[in-house]
Amino acid sequence: MLENFRIRVFRTVAHHLNFSRAAEELLLTQPAVTQQVKALEDELGVPLFDRSGGRITLTAGGKVLLPLADQMKVISDQAFAAVAETSGEQAGELAVGASQTIAQYLLPNFIAGFIRAHPRIRIVARSGNTEAMLDALVAHQIQVALIEGPDQRKDLNIEPFFQDHMVLVVPTNHEWADQEVDIEALKQQPLLMREFGSGSRRVVEKAIVAARLRNKDLRIKMELDSTEGLLSAVEAGLGVTFVSRWAVRNQLSLGTLKIARVRGLKLSRQFSIAYPAGPLPTGNVGAFHRFLLSTSLELAPRPTGKQAFVRTAR
Repeated sequence: MLENFRIRVFRTVAHHLNFSRAAEELLLTQPAVTQQVKALEDELGVPLFDRSGGRITLTAGGKVLLPLADQMKVISDQAFAAVAETSGEQAGELAVGASQTIAQYLLPNFIAGFIRAHPRIRIVARSGNTEAMLDALVAHQIQVALIEGPDQRKDLNIEPFFQDHMVLVVPTNHEWADQEVDIEALKQQPLLMREFGSGSRRVVEKAIVAARLRNKDLRIKMELDSTEGLLSAVEAGLGVTFVSRWAVRNQLSLGTLKIARVRGLKLSRQFSIAYPAGPLPTGNVGAFHRFLLSTSLELAPRPTGKQAFVRTAR
């Protein structure tokens, strides 16, 4: 790490606005973090954090320094990777963001394969919904993002790398279990959905409109901010939901959930890799980009369990 350590400590505290969480991430004690911030404030001659009012906020000086500190990290990572590349190896840190379905069900396999090919690169991963990951990419908090939903942004390159299918999940004793139903029947079912900003939600809403059904005709009973929450709610009998085929593999294998097919509803989608606008990425981001495009399909987990899953996932 070529970055100034005090700047790194400041940047970590500034993003969390919490000294304890910053200390955990940096593997330091909280007094050590406080000491480093105080030393930087003394060096600059201005306070960077306002600790009054029972919470931590950035001062005017801190607000000016934070985007510059983010840029320093980007330049530091690029410098480390560029020097390492002269020896024929990639090295340094790669910050990857992933929307939740990818992060939970696919990213571990992708990272494991990438590290086998590039053992000197250290991966830092974070997750959130598609919108949050793209915002983090623009803010230079991550270097590359893997997202679920269709998204058009002029400030980013967004490139498909992997095809996914979403399926309708129902309780095991549901009348639709392992059956095919007409799309109009969805109007009568309590539907569980991801939150606004989720790529999965956008895919479902777009498919419903394409099938000439209005989103306002649906009985959306509950919104949850995680796929696991959706699946648990379906198991509890609260409604039905649409999720990625990867998310429901284990439940189908155990027989705790079932699939229903919806006639006329096309829920195929592309997972995409997002990176800053401009030429193709180089360095560690470029290596990860090339790796995903060439090997992601081979690294995806194998389907398990019921043949019904295989049929409905086509």
